[in-house]
Amino acid sequence: MTIPRADPATAAALPDPASGQPPAAAPRGIRALGPVGLVLAGGVSVQFGGALAVSLMPRAGALGVVALRLAVAAIVLMVICRPGLRGHSRADWGTVLLFGVTMAAMNGLFYQSVARIPLGPAVTLEVLGPLILSVVASRRAVNLLWAGLALGGVFLLGGGGFSSLDPAGVAFALSAGAMWAAYIVFSARTGRRFPQADGLALAMVVAAVVFLPLGLAESGSRLLDPTTIALGSAVAILSSVLPYTLELVALRRMPASTFAVLMSLEPAVASIAGFLVLSQTLTVTEGLAITLVIVASMGAVRTQVGRGRAKNVG
Repeated sequence: MTIPRADPATAAALPDPASGQPPAAAPRGIRALGPVGLVLAGGVSVQFGGALAVSLMPRAGALGVVALRLAVAAIVLMVICRPGLRGHSRADWGTVLLFGVTMAAMNGLFYQSVARIPLGPAVTLEVLGPLILSVVASRRAVNLLWAGLALGGVFLLGGGGFSSLDPAGVAFALSAGAMWAAYIVFSARTGRRFPQADGLALAMVVAAVVFLPLGLAESGSRLLDPTTIALGSAVAILSSVLPYTLELVALRRMPASTFAVLMSLEPAVASIAGFLVLSQTLTVTEGLAITLVIVASMGAVRTQVGRGRAKNVG
C-alpha cells in the first residue's frame, strides 16, 4: 500500500455524495468480482498508478507528481464526503493537521524513492514501517520470527550491503515506511474524532496544501500542461479513488483481517507493475527478498488476528 487510502475503520462509513448516507449496494458487475477480487483489483490499481506516476516524473518531477495526485484526490474526497467544518475542537483540528502533514511526507518520500530505485524494492522497504509497528504493538515472541524474516529479506534486497540499490532511494523508502506507520496511528486517531471519512478528506486537503508549493517550486508551469494534468489525474484515480471504492465494497463482505493479509501482497504486485509498465526487472535474489518480506508481513497480520480471537474467547 504505497499510497494512502481509507483505513478499514473509516472506509465502511463513506457517505453517498448525493444523500450523505452510506452508499447502496455496489453495481452487479463490481459485486461479481467477489471481495477478494475487489481487494486484488484495488491493489493492482494502486501499484499501476504508482508505475504511471514514475513514468510521469520526467515530465513533472517527483514533487510535481505528488502535488498533482494529492490535489486531485483532495478535490474528489471533498466532493464525496462533504465534511462539516463546525463543531470541532482545537485538538480535533490539530489531529487532522498532523495526519495531513504525515500523509504529505509519506507520499513525498516514497515518490523520491521510486525516482531512484525500482518500484518493487521500494514498496518492499516501505512496508517495513507497518510491519515493525505491528510487531512492536503485539509484543509477542513469535513476532521476532516475522521481524527476522523481514530483516533477512531487506539484507538480500540490498545485496548484503545495499550495493545494488541507490542509497538515497533506500533511505527515502525506509523513511516513507516510518511515515506510513505514523499515518496508521494518526488515521486511527482522526477516525475517532471525525465522523465517517470526514477526517480523511480534510487531512488530504492539508496534505495537498502542504505539497503544492513544493510541486510548483520544482515543476512550475509544467504542472499547468494539459497532458500533465490529465496524467496526474489518472494517477490520483488509480492510486486513490478507484482502489478506495473497490476496497470499500470489499470490506463490507470480508473480515478486516483478511483484507490486511491481502494488503501484504502489494510488494509483489508492485514488482509486476514495475516490470510491465517500466520494464524494471528483478534478480532471483531480489525476488526471494520480496517474498520473505511478504511472508513476514502476512505472518505478523495472522498472529495479530489470532491474538484478537483468543482475547474474544477469553
